[in-house]
Amino acid sequence: MTTTTDLISRYYAAFNAKDWAGMAGCVSENINHFVNEGDKRGGRAAFADFIAHMDDCYDETLTDIVVMASPDGTRASAEFIVNGVYKKTDAGLPEARGQTYRLPAGAFFDVKDGEIQRVTTYYNLKEWIRQVS
Repeated sequence: MTTTTDLISRYYAAFNAKDWAGMAGCVSENINHFVNEGDKRGGRAAFADFIAHMDDCYDETLTDIVVMASPDGTRASAEFIVNGVYKKTDAGLPEARGQTYRLPAGAFFDVKDGEIQRVTTYYNLKEWIRQVS
């Protein structure tokens, strides 16, 4: 049986490998995805669209990943460092010129039946803007 921490670790390993299908395979068909300071995206298709957009604008690798889970495995969190390159201007954000950035981030998860049902990601947007400006 896969544990919640194994599931979340697999999710982030897929992210670092740029295995977008593998990442989407960790989430429920009805995933609720809450992006830092953004709107909720519902469903695996919207999740996949978001990942494709992010891949278009950013090249990121996560390091120093620590995953924690509740004893019953229904809730989890992860803390990590985002190491990135801003490669294409994202709407409403500063112009991309290949700037690098490094900032701490975290995520919270609901898990059911071996799938991620919800992921909420947080990072300091003002710090990111400072680093790429």
